[in-house]
Amino acid sequence: MTVTHDDKVVREFSKQAAGFADPRLNVAFTRHLDDLVRFMDPELDLGDNVLEVAAGTAIVSLAIAHRVRHVTALDLTPAMLAEGKREADRRGVTNVTFTEGDATALPYLDRSFTLVVTRFSLHQVADPEAVVREMARVSRPGAALIIADLVRPDGLDGDPDRIERLRDPSHGTMLTEARIAGLVTEAGAEVKRSRTIDFTRPLEPWLELSRTPADVAARIRRELEDELSGGPATGMRPSREDGELHFTHTYLFQHAIAA
Repeated sequence: MTVTHDDKVVREFSKQAAGFADPRLNVAFTRHLDDLVRFMDPELDLGDNVLEVAAGTAIVSLAIAHRVRHVTALDLTPAMLAEGKREADRRGVTNVTFTEGDATALPYLDRSFTLVVTRFSLHQVADPEAVVREMARVSRPGAALIIADLVRPDGLDGDPDRIERLRDPSHGTMLTEARIAGLVTEAGAEVKRSRTIDFTRPLEPWLELSRTPADVAARIRRELEDELSGGPATGMRPSREDGELHFTHTYLFQHAIAA
């Protein structure tokens, strides 16, 4: 039986679901959530009907639910949605709907939403062009499209995607900021503003979240250690802080307007 990329995504993120919103394990998702909400702030309106594409545990949806009329959180992985629904129930949030679905073939009519957002999905999916195209299709004219993603900086040495796939076999390809802007433009939307953040994070919680096998985790540590000792570049920009291995990701926030 052929294992598709979507099968890999569901398998890997089912393993990560329970710890996905844990600040200790997933510091990137939790620490920079407020930054993303502030970036989105000018576009949020109490009348908005929002779609979060590839929502995971709906961290973004829950953060903005009190600012909008309704949010639909769509994701491919049922275990992630179940975690998000439990958290919504715990908080008493009643205006978020959780829907299982494919980001490359959204189950909605054209021009259905006044704001569409996706966070950390384009580097994960097999067809990022289709995701952006679908986001634009379901957006009403003048709607905000918000993309927040892990990106590859221009001029980076090494192949970070190889290390990312060792850690999580469902990882796809990190795009550049310019490539994402190109996808948005090709989908008929207009990029209005963007910003990037370099974030240095500890290696061990990142490996723990994905439950990377011990032998593979050891290989990743060794490659990062070798780079620090003058060996080949991995693209992960390793460093040591208080004696612990860290690495650096670059995150993009991009706001576009649908045609």
